[in-house]
Amino acid sequence: MNDPLYRLVYISRNEITGNDTEVRHEIEQILRAAREKNSLAGLTGALMFNAGCFAQVLEGMHDDIQGTFEHIQCDPRHSRVSVLKFEPVADRWFSNWSMAYQGGDSVASAKFSDIMQTSNFDISKLQGEQVLGLLKQHLYEAE
Repeated sequence: MNDPLYRLVYISRNEITGNDTEVRHEIEQILRAAREKNSLAGLTGALMFNAGCFAQVLEGMHDDIQGTFEHIQCDPRHSRVSVLKFEPVADRWFSNWSMAYQGGDSVASAKFSDIMQTSNFDISKLQGEQVLGLLKQHLYEAE
């Protein structure tokens, strides 16, 4: 019997400090580690970043997502980590990526920034579907 797939969507505040080059380097480090670890754990997903926030989607087995998410919650580069959605799903939406990325200069990230500013980072005003749809739409367009 196959274990069901799960999808987690979360947002968090960015706590990375420094100039643009230093921040970009830190994001590259996050992506490199995430791609390696996610591949080994059978996780797929996408990360969106702007100067103020992260949004991420992780797909895979429940326990694998939980383990990865626990590390994220303890990472000092994140604060105010908030789960928007965590549920079983029939299919992976990000199966082509161990960790796709939409950076601060992307259209998706600019729209994400607008969503975050409109909600004033109020989790009750944010919906996982907004973030998920934004990532999915723009990653498929970029591909």
